[in-house]
Amino acid sequence: MASEKTLMGEILDVDEDRNFKGELLDNNEIKILKVKKSENEKKLEETKKTLNTKESKKRSKIIKRRKIIKNFFRKRKSQKISFTPYIRTEVDVRNIMKDVIIALFPAIIAAWLVYGIRALLVIVVSVLSAVWTEKIFSRVFLNDSESTQNLSAIITGILLALTLAPFTSLPVVAFGASMAIIFGKLMYGGIGKNIFNPAVVGREFMTVFFPVAMSSGAIWFNKEALKMSNIRFFKNFSKTPFANYLDSLLLSPSGSLGSYSAFALILGGLYLLLKNRISWHIPVSLFATAFLATMFLKDGISVTIGGILLIGIFMATDMPTSPMSPAGKVYYGVMLGAVIVLLTILGIKNETLSYVLLILNPFAKIINKVFRPVVFGYDLKEVIGEQLRKAALVTLGIFSVAISFVTLHKIGAVPYLVYLYILVLTVNLTENKKYRKLVKLL
Repeated sequence: MASEKTLMGEILDVDEDRNFKGELLDNNEIKILKVKKSENEKKLEETKKTLNTKESKKRSKIIKRRKIIKNFFRKRKSQKISFTPYIRTEVDVRNIMKDVIIALFPAIIAAWLVYGIRALLVIVVSVLSAVWTEKIFSRVFLNDSESTQNLSAIITGILLALTLAPFTSLPVVAFGASMAIIFGKLMYGGIGKNIFNPAVVGREFMTVFFPVAMSSGAIWFNKEALKMSNIRFFKNFSKTPFANYLDSLLLSPSGSLGSYSAFALILGGLYLLLKNRISWHIPVSLFATAFLATMFLKDGISVTIGGILLIGIFMATDMPTSPMSPAGKVYYGVMLGAVIVLLTILGIKNETLSYVLLILNPFAKIINKVFRPVVFGYDLKEVIGEQLRKAALVTLGIFSVAISFVTLHKIGAVPYLVYLYILVLTVNLTENKKYRKLVKLL
């Protein structure tokens, strides 16, 4: 309003002032004054319009900003946000998977040295089944025909095969690889969205649906099919028990296909460390906890060194199912070792490595939230104290879940837990499909 008054003052200048004072104006001057008035009134209207348009634009911008903020917080309430940093990098998933495959080659060669073509058959059947299952069913669940190009299905197939016995029935292996892809990855929405390690899910499906084939002692060892039982390398330099122990780390025909050579697994782990594909935190903390446990337990733990290396280097470091912060990784590795000890004490033998990952994987996101990096400006002691209190509660929860899992195992209720898992994922998938159809219609 003030700007309009000043504008009026400029419009009604000397001529108007003369008229107010009573001075006589001739006809020409009156006409000129009227023209000036009409021009000034037009200018005034134009300035009012410009002011109104500017104010309306400002108001519309403010309204748009408020709508954006409201929509953001509405979406944030409806979505589950986890503390996983999104870092832009030139390295893609395919390159990472290539390096993991290269790191697994020494373990594959060790399995071939022990059982020859039979070991390779198990691995090839598992990989082919995983790849073809992803190629077919990714179109059904994700409408994606190129998901196999990231090579993650090949890794799932190899890891599943390396957790199996060398003489596992090949149709059962194909079934396990298919279930690993469908119920371990695709039902969650694809790579990076799974809660459990797909290879462990596939192995558990095999155990539930083919218990006789998976529990038979004949699938673990066959003297006639054995190609190589040991490598005498260190024994040539020194005939001591320690030299024999080092030779057993080079090659030993006991355990699953992936646990025959501890040195092969360590070699693969060093390659991944050098390529910066994994960090040392989870493997080292797991190995340290397991080593301390063997010192205090009379009979040791119910897991071979090769099995611990396979889990610690290649499966526990799986990015979607493991923590992101260094402190969270150390805690995760320690808890893996602690749960392995607990399962050993409670009498679990063959399923220890599968159960420990199934128990710890769902806690990865919780561990991420507990062990968030300290933000600049916060009191370090207070934040660490709060993290330790929360970590104590998480530890209690992990041990509670582990004891419950062992109880279900002993009463034979684990199959029903798997059936419930299938039902929940199937219902969730159908609801998501219905929601997508409604969104398209709207």
